[in-house]
Amino acid sequence: MSTENVRRNVVDPDVGPTPRDSPPAAAAWRSASVRHGVLAVATLVLVFAFWRSRMEWTPDMRLWRALGDAAVVLLFASLAMGPAARLSAVAARALSWRRQVGVWAALAAFAHSLLTIDGWARWSVRRFLGYEFVPELGRDVRLEPGFGLANLIGLVAVGWLLVLLATSSDRAVRWLGPRGWKWLHGGSHVVFYLVVLHAGYFLFMHYTASFHRAVPAENWFRFPMLVLAAMVLALKWAAFTRTIRRSRARAAGPARMDRGR
Repeated sequence: MSTENVRRNVVDPDVGPTPRDSPPAAAAWRSASVRHGVLAVATLVLVFAFWRSRMEWTPDMRLWRALGDAAVVLLFASLAMGPAARLSAVAARALSWRRQVGVWAALAAFAHSLLTIDGWARWSVRRFLGYEFVPELGRDVRLEPGFGLANLIGLVAVGWLLVLLATSSDRAVRWLGPRGWKWLHGGSHVVFYLVVLHAGYFLFMHYTASFHRAVPAENWFRFPMLVLAAMVLALKWAAFTRTIRRSRARAAGPARMDRGR
């Protein structure tokens, strides 16, 4: 096998294989449309399930939190598909769904951000950063330390997701080239860490005894989110380890043959 062939067959454990050798356009469009339809329904079901599970919250908060949690589930699923495909032939069969899962994760995250900025921050940068007007003081005061930073982390994650969304097509792969596309989408693991930090703040730190209003009941999604994040990390490390072992085995093969001569 030539060096170029080996390079083409090496799969990044995070990103997975670069799309190439696409089926005919009509068949590919039909297949993608079906997957998008299935993912649209799955996303709505996820959002509705999260929305129904927190009836004690106000309707607007329930909606934007449900969209955010659905986005987390879909994002983690899309990030797990690449490493899982390196470890299991069965999981590799689901790899064709990864693009659509990622697209709907980005759409849900964007809707979550938009509703939060419009409904809660009301397009105020100061409110978005955690400042609120206190009549007794006659000025804006930052009441929750870390709130603004957590919002900025989430905003950066959504911005990056929108870039990935805009380049999630075969046309983008051709325009960027396989190497450029892989480099860009390899940054999805950065989005993963940003999302974990953003969600972790609101699930574990924001609504505590120091909160200046009544502390709501603990969010039941706290520990499931940690479990899902740990599973994604475990898959990434397992796929990375397997990739390194296979690369070392391939490199050691010709060396053993040379010594045998």
